[in-house]
Amino acid sequence: MYVSYNWLGEFLDLSQYSADDIAEKMSRTGIEIEGVDNLAQDIQGPLVVGQVVELHPHPDSDHLNLTKVDVGDGNLRQIVCGAPNVCQGAKVIAALEGTVLPGDILIKESELRGQVSQGMLCSLQEIGLSEKVVPKEFADGIMLLPEDAPIGASVIEYLDLDDPILELSITPNRADALSMRGTAFEVGAIIQQKPHFSHLAAKPDEVTALDWMKSVKVVQEESDLSSHYQLRLIRDVEIEASPINIQMRLMKANIRPMNNIVDATNYYMLYYGQPLHAFDYDALPSKTISIRNGYQGAKFQTLDEKERTLEEQDIVIAAEDEPIALAGIMGGLNSHVTDTTRNVLLEAAVFEGGAIRSASRRLGLRSEASARFEKGINQATVSEAGEQAALLIARLAGGRVEEAIAEIKVGDVESVQVQVKNEDIHNKLGIDLSQNDLQVIFDRLAFEVEFREEDFVVSVPPRRWDIKIPADVLEEVARIYGYDNIPASLPSAPSRPAKLDDRQIMIRACRHLAEGMGLTETVSYSLVSPEQAKLNESQPDKVTLLLPMSEDRSVLRQSMLPSMLEIARYNKARHNKPLAFYEIGKVFLMNEEKNKQPQETERLSLFVSGEKASARWDSGSLKYDFYDIKGMLEGILADLRLIDHMRFEATQDYEFMHLGRTAHILLADEVIGLVGQLHPSIAEEYDLEECSYFAELEMDRLVRYQREELVQTALAKYPSTSRDLALLVDQTVSHQRLVTIIEQAGGKDLIRIELFDRYTGANIEAGKQSLAYHLTFQNPEKTLKDEEVKQSMDNILMALAQVEGLEVR
Repeated sequence: MYVSYNWLGEFLDLSQYSADDIAEKMSRTGIEIEGVDNLAQDIQGPLVVGQVVELHPHPDSDHLNLTKVDVGDGNLRQIVCGAPNVCQGAKVIAALEGTVLPGDILIKESELRGQVSQGMLCSLQEIGLSEKVVPKEFADGIMLLPEDAPIGASVIEYLDLDDPILELSITPNRADALSMRGTAFEVGAIIQQKPHFSHLAAKPDEVTALDWMKSVKVVQEESDLSSHYQLRLIRDVEIEASPINIQMRLMKANIRPMNNIVDATNYYMLYYGQPLHAFDYDALPSKTISIRNGYQGAKFQTLDEKERTLEEQDIVIAAEDEPIALAGIMGGLNSHVTDTTRNVLLEAAVFEGGAIRSASRRLGLRSEASARFEKGINQATVSEAGEQAALLIARLAGGRVEEAIAEIKVGDVESVQVQVKNEDIHNKLGIDLSQNDLQVIFDRLAFEVEFREEDFVVSVPPRRWDIKIPADVLEEVARIYGYDNIPASLPSAPSRPAKLDDRQIMIRACRHLAEGMGLTETVSYSLVSPEQAKLNESQPDKVTLLLPMSEDRSVLRQSMLPSMLEIARYNKARHNKPLAFYEIGKVFLMNEEKNKQPQETERLSLFVSGEKASARWDSGSLKYDFYDIKGMLEGILADLRLIDHMRFEATQDYEFMHLGRTAHILLADEVIGLVGQLHPSIAEEYDLEECSYFAELEMDRLVRYQREELVQTALAKYPSTSRDLALLVDQTVSHQRLVTIIEQAGGKDLIRIELFDRYTGANIEAGKQSLAYHLTFQNPEKTLKDEEVKQSMDNILMALAQVEGLEVR
């Protein structure tokens, strides 16, 4: 909402307050001001109203003209102008020598193709107005001022350019400020003034008795579509441009002037916050106007000349079963006001906000009207806004307003009574206010209040439809009292030493370890597309946003994999190497209980792909393999003192992973993650190399697991001894199974098991593999004897004998 400071000054005495003062006070009391912009601040020097006295073609150009311009000082200025709409006798905006226009454009005497130019004739864009608000007839040329514009007058004064414009950032709960009246009440409450409003009074020649309105009828199929719908008729109008002061107020509010009829509706929409619409009465196929749904699949051309496809739930204004407007959004091209319009049917109404919001979003059609209906409007001023707009149309267009109206009204609008306990002022706001203090606050808000022994009742007028419950009233008290005046106090709570908890300690350790292994930390979006969300999904029901910014960011992830793939693809496309990342982030699972927030769990993910070392003169390039990422995991888990409780178990449960190169990660026999190679098709889809590997661990499970205390032990004084063990086993027997058997049978003196060789091929039976292990034994309290080591080896061999088909080589 753009608010004119000068227009606001018609309702309040702002002589003691600058625009910046008002902006600061409004921001402090709850309505944020995005900025204050003054068109005049970027203009310096003589910018005046001129009149083109003479007009001749430029002798050396087919598109330039030589003009003689009267600027009121007795001298005619020759100005070269290329605007196609310049004409003799026109009143224009003339920038004379020494003028500085927006963009630091200095106007000085110059020569254009051999002809002296002593200034410039300006368009509205050149004096700082946005192109999208300039009247269409002047969009490609200079601004032609009204005939009564005084020659020589300052354009800044004539067009009221020295007018700070406050840009209000309106939240849905403060839609009352989407109007000049609402903003005046708000500012009045802040600076302790009561706003004063003037109204147009009907003149005898502006009103005519009931005649044509007898044939106008309003019907509504369902009562919940519109609680108040009203039509007025203004006859015998002449379509022309609006007065310049109304045009300027519209343009400063970011609205393009059209003609005196449409401008009057927009003017009072800004004034009251009440959207209005004007139909060409004679273009209507019927005088029975209906508010209805039910045009599924019908085509309808709106005022922007685009064809829209209607749906069942859209609210439509129709005449003789023909749509003439999308209710609350935009009128139809078949009934809009044109230069030939002579009779205007003016609509003022209230429409159901949810339906307006849904249709506006679906059609991608957001208008000033729809923005107000979506947030709500003051239903108490529907008739007043319609009446004032009708009188302004009659005054601007020379028409007459019929006395009668056609309307549907469902119930009356009354003030809301809100009961607030006296103790809530102290308990919930932390301040103590007397009845006199509260009376002053409610007087500033223009609310009536009745004080009782234990509570008070506030009568909230319809213009503040956002206030319905005690908390709303308390918020108003706090706002007007001043948030800055509320003392700051800290809640009393037992103190505790500031230290990291177990989760924070483990997260920091994981970061340190991952970065020490050459991985780069990423911070990714939690939102992914529906297709990406299917990768490693834990449950079919996903947490989706009701109003996503885009389809690519509409679902909360159930795994870190989609985010990692997106980051890897982005970096691969930019030739960033190596592709080695880690991230500690959250995933979101649907809660089984209804109306509950989703479950958030933290996970550690690793991702590597492609080259881990580029080719050198003495060696070729090295690429990541399964054992690289598995080794990274083992390194992290070893440092966290969890490796002795972890194991890996091959799995084929994941379609997006390589079926033969993927394993579950188990902590105390409970699956807490996975590690493996991406399926080649997934790697190809994301433009990654086939050697792409991913691992994911549930951090919450790691944090909860009871780890052994870290105990410092002395270095062993006694030597270790080792034995080698070569086994011939079926290729279906996993390394993990053999290690587990050896660990369990080897006894406490067996401190290390290393696989140092694996062989398949010649001299080995088909389907067999040879695995060679290096076993290290050590006792910290004595030197081991050969007999003790031999006993351990015998126990190991006896345990391995239970493996079918195993031979000791």
